[in-house]
Amino acid sequence: MIEDDMSTPSDAQESWIASFCGLMGHEYFAEVSEDFIEDDFNLTGLQAHVPMYKEALEMILDVEPEDDEEEEEEEEDDDDNESALGEHGQKPVGERRHHSRMASDLSVIESSAELLYGLIHQRFICSRVGIQQMSEKFELGHFGTCPRTNCEQSRTLPIGLSDNPGEDTVKLFCPSCLDVYVPPNSRFQTVDGAFFGRTFGALFLMTFPEFDLTKRGIEVVTHSSAKLSADEPVVNGMYTKNIAPGLGPKHTYNPRIYGFKVSERARSGPRMRWLRDRPDDLNELNEARIYHEQHPDSDDDDAAMALSGRLAVRRRPPGNARLRQRQEQNGSPMAMSTNGGEAEL
Repeated sequence: MIEDDMSTPSDAQESWIASFCGLMGHEYFAEVSEDFIEDDFNLTGLQAHVPMYKEALEMILDVEPEDDEEEEEEEEDDDDNESALGEHGQKPVGERRHHSRMASDLSVIESSAELLYGLIHQRFICSRVGIQQMSEKFELGHFGTCPRTNCEQSRTLPIGLSDNPGEDTVKLFCPSCLDVYVPPNSRFQTVDGAFFGRTFGALFLMTFPEFDLTKRGIEVVTHSSAKLSADEPVVNGMYTKNIAPGLGPKHTYNPRIYGFKVSERARSGPRMRWLRDRPDDLNELNEARIYHEQHPDSDDDDAAMALSGRLAVRRRPPGNARLRQRQEQNGSPMAMSTNGGEAEL
């Protein structure tokens, strides 16, 4: 029987990025595309934070480093035979130390590659391609659910409390109760939170406002079925349905003794309950609209902002225009002093 020596596709070597994301505890990571890493603009400023930056980047991209050992061997062959061998035919101590140093350098490069990939990952998930990849993982529930009972297993997002590596581990942000939790599994508590950063969570909610955050547990969350209707009320650019759906009177624990509520003044009464409050009428959060109703003589920009529910930048008039407005309001002419300040005539 003739054996088939042809290699199968499964024999192909796995890339460093795929193997890193496949490790236990790295389920939150997205696979950064090599095109993103090869763009020098995306790596700006990272060289100062990563030791052995060039070698770490070559390891991430699976680029074989330049092998200078052959040149060194040729130079050694040109030397005398006495320098090549010791008295007992063994290699000199200096050469053995050289090989041990190379082994230690390899471990440093490996740790530097993990650090560099994490910092690149922080920037990648905030890009258009990266945040789309994270949205697919969010739909499938790869980031887990909120441990809070009243959130009813709403999906969470991985975030970091700091953008600097080595300060804190990764945390889970719940859009339902707007709180941050420690991952329930200990294998995630060794992942650096800087690899996700502080920007991703809020940027995700702004990028995908059509997600229905009221979905719970195993309910499917997709762009097509979870899109909210155009008639859904909007407050400050957010659908009212998605503004902290896990908070409010029906989602707050009320301590009771024999069916009677415990007073807040009691020693065992609830504390900091205002953190879980949510207004019954979410239009109270639309401060722009309320301000326009109370001040109908405000600028047109404020009126457009109040009607649309979107945040608009209020631009101040130029200096001369502001001066003329103050002259009309005060009824007294103003003059400019020699040093550029205002002085009454």
